[in-house]
Amino acid sequence: MALGVGTVATELRSTFAGGKTRTFEWRVSQLKALLTISINHQKDIVEALRADLNKPEHEAFVHEIAGVISSCKLALKELRRWMKPEKVKTTMTTHPSSAEIVSEPLGVILVISTWNYPFLLSLDPVIGAIAAGNAVLLKPSEVAPATSSLLSKLLGQYMDTSAVKVVEGGVPETTALLEQRWDKMFYTGNSKVGRIILAAAAKHLTPVVLELGGKCPLVVDSNTNLEVTARRIIGGKWGCNSGQTCVSPDYVITTKAFASKLVDAISYELEKFYGKNPLQSNDMSSIINSHHFERLTKLLDDDKVSGKIVIGGQRDKANLKIAPTVVLDVPEDSLIMKEEIFGPLLPIVTVNEIEDSIRVINAKEKALAAYLFTNDKKLKEEFIRSVSAGGMSINETTLHLAERTLPFGGVGESGMGSYHGKFSFDTFSHKKSVLIRGFSGDIAARYPPYTHEKLNFLKAMLSGNIFRILRALIGW
Repeated sequence: MALGVGTVATELRSTFAGGKTRTFEWRVSQLKALLTISINHQKDIVEALRADLNKPEHEAFVHEIAGVISSCKLALKELRRWMKPEKVKTTMTTHPSSAEIVSEPLGVILVISTWNYPFLLSLDPVIGAIAAGNAVLLKPSEVAPATSSLLSKLLGQYMDTSAVKVVEGGVPETTALLEQRWDKMFYTGNSKVGRIILAAAAKHLTPVVLELGGKCPLVVDSNTNLEVTARRIIGGKWGCNSGQTCVSPDYVITTKAFASKLVDAISYELEKFYGKNPLQSNDMSSIINSHHFERLTKLLDDDKVSGKIVIGGQRDKANLKIAPTVVLDVPEDSLIMKEEIFGPLLPIVTVNEIEDSIRVINAKEKALAAYLFTNDKKLKEEFIRSVSAGGMSINETTLHLAERTLPFGGVGESGMGSYHGKFSFDTFSHKKSVLIRGFSGDIAARYPPYTHEKLNFLKAMLSGNIFRILRALIGW
């Protein structure tokens, strides 16, 4: 398919130039098609996600299918309002006039998706791009081949393929795509590839959204509901694709005095959720492939880590499963603390005072998400004020993604740009400023020949002070 990428991009650009993607009717028809796919093909989607990730049906629906349905329904409900020009005020400088901000589509969008949520993270940005009136090319991840194939089949069956296309494949196809000119590129994945995307975009001055990741911190204060805290940590870590999630807690910070209580609470709740032998549980996703299994095994077998496992550590290479694993007091220079884990391993770092956690977090690159569990109002306010991250939840994990009124995106090393809800529409739109004037109210002072009196009058006008303007008029 790599050899045909240029032709595909040209076809999409021709379709966009024809104007049909700009219409309200076309946008609605395509959003309804995506909604139909998500509702009528749930069994197929669940099976594909099971084949790629051994993802439980519960997680497949709640974390992926429901998210696409929600995005489609919101876009269909709000689209006419989103498309309507926004009236804004004008000043004395342009009086008499009116002004508005018009949202216009950028053109042809390239969406390069990832493997951990291959259905949701493929279609969610496509929904925003279509809602904004663009033509779209989707490149699903080859690491999740069953879902990639299903997306290609279903979008080919239900969508307007002159304006919405899917290109499957690996590195050669992606490389060929990056050589084309796009009006915006949207990439979800790791920072290494993100840098390649950004370098390719620079050749054509193409704007880019990068949804990356990083080491998402989670702080647990002793002033908290320990049972609920443990359950929500588990839900955000192991209940989200076995930790293969960009916003999963990557490491926990708590006090030395409280650490053992937290470990016991997590251990107790884990056994309730996954049983005494979690490797046999059907409620946990597998590691995506043998490469990532070996990568995670390497993190666990590090001499600085292997002796500090306090929960789990069991592995099943044949089925690509690793039990929920907690390691306590691992050193900062260990591999597990240097790179994003993206798996079912959770280090706990201890500090003397909980306030010291902010210093530990800020010594690292900015993450995609940060979490705090506490009933202490002062600590909560300090955490929100002092910790920079793409997003944040207090007394919860990952759930901020479910609120479509909140933008989802990174900062610094965790990415750039954001989407979800209206933010998706805005991400794929150009906000065009429009000033409208009639032919009355023309002021001679703006034109040559320039005089001292004209300049005084213009200075008065630009000041916005009505009394100064009147004085200038009288003096003139």
